[in-house]
Parts: sequence; structure tokens; C-alpha cells
Amino acid sequence: MKTLLAKALGPDEAQFAVDEKRELLARLLSRLAHEIRNPLSSLDIHVQLLAEDLAGLPEAMRQSATDRVEILRGEIHRLDGIIRQFIRLAGQSELDLQPTDLRRILKHVRALLEPEAAQRNIRLRLDPAAPLPTLHADPGQLTQVFVNLVVNAIQSVGQAGHVDLRASNLSAEGCISVAVEDSGPGIPSGRLTAIFEPFFTTKEAGSGLGLWIVQQIVSAHGGSVRASNRPEGGARFEVRLPLPAEVQGAG
Repeated sequence: MKTLLAKALGPDEAQFAVDEKRELLARLLSRLAHEIRNPLSSLDIHVQLLAEDLAGLPEAMRQSATDRVEILRGEIHRLDGIIRQFIRLAGQSELDLQPTDLRRILKHVRALLEPEAAQRNIRLRLDPAAPLPTLHADPGQLTQVFVNLVVNAIQSVGQAGHVDLRASNLSAEGCISVAVEDSGPGIPSGRLTAIFEPFFTTKEAGSGLGLWIVQQIVSAHGGSVRASNRPEGGARFEVRLPLPAEVQGAG
């Protein structure tokens, strides 16, 4: 994949601005997704037909072959899920903008992931700050941003620690800031930027797409996301989202 991306970006990747690279990668993902999906659909149909043909085999042979067919079917469906994700990523810039209560989203994310955190003896805390100004944003995609960040933080902590969400109204700077902080081991030196690259992961079972998805969504909203290490230990991800023009500089 790395070689494929390098060829797509050209011999001198440095000549492309970040936005140009992102747009090119989105087009590449879309093209790959559609090229792979057609033969994948054909495979799915033929696996179903094969399963029907197995019905006429003796019991002993049928059971062994059926188990293998189920593995094939499961892997085809898993690949189809990956392809669907690629297609969504390629169209990520299409937002359903509407008045959005960011604090309500953060409360929902906390309620959604608190059981998982509790199983690991991790405290998932939401700083009870004052109400935040209403954003013009896509609430579904922003929910995905903070689910991804909190899940990443929980996985980084592992067991027995804390994950904090802190929201601040930075109206003087024209934005709202949301920080996700954890008590995990922090981000290895030299990887603070690389962790946002697609397919980059430090986890054995990670896809390397979670933080890239975060960056894609936040960028589509005209915002920014930055990773850092806390002085007291652990990682910090700060998302900044622009305020509507009528409330910028107020307060």
C-alpha cells in the first residue's frame, strides 16, 4: 500500500500541499473501492451457490466443506465492510450542516463508551464547563470524531487510569476547543504527526484509519486536530472547530 500511494503521489511528495495529498488519496480510495467491489460481489454470489451445491454431499464431507465456505463468506463480508468504509472516506467532505449542540454530543459519547471504560477500570470524565455556543456542523460525523478519539484513548490506557474530555469556548480565537486527554503511555517521540497518516498504527489489530478519519472530518469542518504529550504523562488530542461568525469574538 505504501508503494502504491507513493506512485500515486509522484516521485516528489513534498511538492504537494497537505490538502492536495488528502484530495488525491480520497480519489485513490474511491477508485480502489469501486474496482475491488465488482469482483468481490461476484465472489459472494459464487460462494452462496457453492453452499447450495454442498447440500447434496454426504454428511461428513458436507460439514467440513461448509465450515470452509463459512470462513470464505465471513472474509468476503469483512472485505466488503472495508470497501464501504473507503467509499465513505472518499466522500467525507459532504457534510450535513445543521445547528449542533457539541456538549450534547460529548455527553452522548461518554454515555456510549462509559461501560467499556468501566470494564477496564478507566474513569471516563467530562469536564462540566458552561454551555457552549451552537455550531453549524454535521452532528453524526462529529460524534464519530469523538468516539474515535475516546476509543483510541481507552485502548492506549489499557487498564486502570482515566480519560478526560474538556471543552472550552475560545470565542476570542473564533473556535471551540475539545481536548481528549488520557493517562496512558503517551505518543512515541517523532510520531506526533505520523499518527494521522492513513494506515499508520502502533496497535497489532489496528487499521490505521481511525485518527485519519478524525482528521478528515475535522478538516472538512474547517477545523484542526493536534496531538501532543501531556507534561504529567499521557496523550492529548485537541480538536478546534470554528464558531459561527455571529458569535466569534463574543464573551
